[in-house]
Amino acid sequence: MKILLLNGSPRLSGNTNYALSVISEGISMNTPYDVEIINVAKLKVSGCTACSACRINGGNCVMNDDGREIIEKVYKADAVVFGTPVYWWGISSQMKAVLDRCYSNTSQFKEQNKKVGVVAVGASAVPNRQYELINSQFECICAFLGWDIVFELSYSASAEDDLRKSEKAYAELSEIWKRL
Repeated sequence: MKILLLNGSPRLSGNTNYALSVISEGISMNTPYDVEIINVAKLKVSGCTACSACRINGGNCVMNDDGREIIEKVYKADAVVFGTPVYWWGISSQMKAVLDRCYSNTSQFKEQNKKVGVVAVGASAVPNRQYELINSQFECICAFLGWDIVFELSYSASAEDDLRKSEKAYAELSEIWKRL
């Protein structure tokens, strides 16, 4: 089983990165699954231009950037975990660019029964409307594609190391492998 963890945070050592690292460690220590973390903020992923070329050329986006590789990895993965900080009541722009580019492979993605997880980290307390908005977006995407959301986790962590201080968050994140 291939599990892809997509980090949508431009902070390389922040809370979202920490959460995905703990998930990866739990998977690696407890399963034979192949796990990969990609920090999408380090890559060049142009936004969708709505040219619809992918609709007539077999699902290939005409943008020649790192988005192609990410979409291919999403396609090949059995499970994808989307990790994002909360920016202005939504996902980061880096994660949004990746999701928009997934449009190019809609027909191929619909043929899969992919498992999906969502981790959102924001400064506001949980629960809060901003986490609901992010989860709703992923629920709509997964419903459209026929993918199965196996977890949605939200954490309040404003300082760069807040999540590291939470034993409860560590315990929850390190057990995610059981849901995949």
